[in-house]
Amino acid sequence: MANKVVTYIEESYDELMHKVSWPTWSELQGSAIVVSVASLIIAIIVFAMDEVFKNVLLQFYKLF
Repeated sequence: MANKVVTYIEESYDELMHKVSWPTWSELQGSAIVVSVASLIIAIIVFAMDEVFKNVLLQFYKLF
C-alpha cells in the first residue's frame, strides 16, 4: 500500500514538472484581466435583471 502511494506521488511530480505546460506570467495576467472583466459584466447583468424584476413585482403587488 505504501509503495503505491510513493509511486503515485513520484509519477504526479514527474508529470507536473515535465509534461504540463504552465502559462507565462504575461499570459496569466491577461487571463486574469479577461476573467475580471467578464465577472464584472455578468455582475452588472445580474444586478440589472434583479432591479427589473424587483420593479415589476412591486408594480404587480400594488395592483392588489
